[in-house]
Amino acid sequence: MRYVYGLTAALLIGGATATLTVGPVGAQTAQNEPGSMAAAAPRPGAPMSFADLAGRLQPAVVNISTKQSVQVSQSRQLPPGFEEFFRRFGAPVPDGGGGGDEPATQRGGSLGSGFIISADGYVVTNNHVVSPSRSGATVDQITVTLPDRREFEAELVGRDAASDLAVLKIKGSNLPFVRFASGREAVRVGDWVVAIGNPFGLGGTVTAGIVSALHRNIGAGIYDRYIQTDASINMGNSGGPMFDLNGNVVGINTALISPTGGNVGIGFAIPAEQAAPIVESLRKGQRPQRGYIGVSLQEITEDIAESLNVPKNRGELIRGVTPGGAAARAGIQQGDVVISVNNQPVTPDQSLAYLVSNLDVGSKIPIELIRGGERRTVTVTVGERPTDEELAKLNGIENETPVTEPSESEQSTGQKSARESLGVTVQSLTPEIARSLRLNDVNLRGLVVASVSPSSDAASKIQQGDIILSINQRATRTPEEAAAAVAAARAAGRNTVLLLVRRGNNPPAYIGIALSRAR
Repeated sequence: MRYVYGLTAALLIGGATATLTVGPVGAQTAQNEPGSMAAAAPRPGAPMSFADLAGRLQPAVVNISTKQSVQVSQSRQLPPGFEEFFRRFGAPVPDGGGGGDEPATQRGGSLGSGFIISADGYVVTNNHVVSPSRSGATVDQITVTLPDRREFEAELVGRDAASDLAVLKIKGSNLPFVRFASGREAVRVGDWVVAIGNPFGLGGTVTAGIVSALHRNIGAGIYDRYIQTDASINMGNSGGPMFDLNGNVVGINTALISPTGGNVGIGFAIPAEQAAPIVESLRKGQRPQRGYIGVSLQEITEDIAESLNVPKNRGELIRGVTPGGAAARAGIQQGDVVISVNNQPVTPDQSLAYLVSNLDVGSKIPIELIRGGERRTVTVTVGERPTDEELAKLNGIENETPVTEPSESEQSTGQKSARESLGVTVQSLTPEIARSLRLNDVNLRGLVVASVSPSSDAASKIQQGDIILSINQRATRTPEEAAAAVAAARAAGRNTVLLLVRRGNNPPAYIGIALSRAR
């Protein structure tokens, strides 16, 4: 038999194109035969060119630059040997000043993109484009440059770090502008999109691609819900618009993932439906209002899901509850697994923080959770998210003070059991040890980790000086209590246990640890 491979032919069938692949002679299979994937008819409106669309939209897309000042330490002492260098060439020797430091001002800046949303000059961009790029820096001036090279000094109307959005105002009239897409114009995976911006300082750059994915969480913030695209997005595109084929802003280009720093086809944009209400609040001079219930959250990883006997892609684990907050008043506890908020499931694409943030402050909503293997529902009155400054007060400082490991002869039966089953050597946390670790709460009770076995599952998750507060949600103040919790897990047929671990003065976090095989 004669074989012919690699030949294809395009057939026009009923107005749609089907592909015919030629394999062995006499074995021809059409794409739309039974058992094959049906060919989708192309949607009307896919352009042969983006030129008309780009020409219409580019005038409203702007470049944004800032001038920043930062106080730096400036040494006045000359390097060794430089006094002789100046004398040899007859130049005055600069005053060494005894090596003291003086504050000096350095000027720097940032460059990004933005777009005009009103004829009177309101401009939207990313917060990180117009925020100080270094600690202690201040932004002295923001300049907006239009495609026709007109420059305007901009006023910062408002910014929101949580959403990475900012609104500027320039003095002008009859300016070109664009609008956000409405809820009825939401994008879908596979839709064409066009990005316009200022990559690497090159103004007015147009790129096109498709929507690669929706609801992406890239770990940039608690409200992550990005549009992913393969339209080329690079440094300097931040704050620029992403358009659909009707010229509506469907996203604000914000981030990219790249091992090289350049575009590799993975860019992210803030969805318009998420950005538009925040922009409107900032434009009015108001602080964006978000729902808040006062909990810290943790993803349910595979090992945590196994130790809790819950599905790994459903729900989030309550790592901590703010005393006196809405969740605490409703009876939500540390260790609960929240699986729905206001009858909406909590999933990796739809986090608890995102669902709560979109609820009206003061509304009463049901929250379904799992506690101790049982489902229950509580009613929570939604509060308002505090300011970033108020939330920052809750953050601690990580401390890593070594703890002395007891010798094997000094270890109790409970300590030996913990070492063999968990791979960690522990001892009870005393006020003296707490002070040596510089913990804020010297009366904290738990087990301090003295060493970790490099061959254990704990080796990549726990380190010396960590405090184990509970195992499988049972308090562990002594090694014997830890041994009892592990024994109970083994008796229940569990291969993993759930540890609540605190590192320094940071909030505690849950960690799933695989048990070593019993000897």
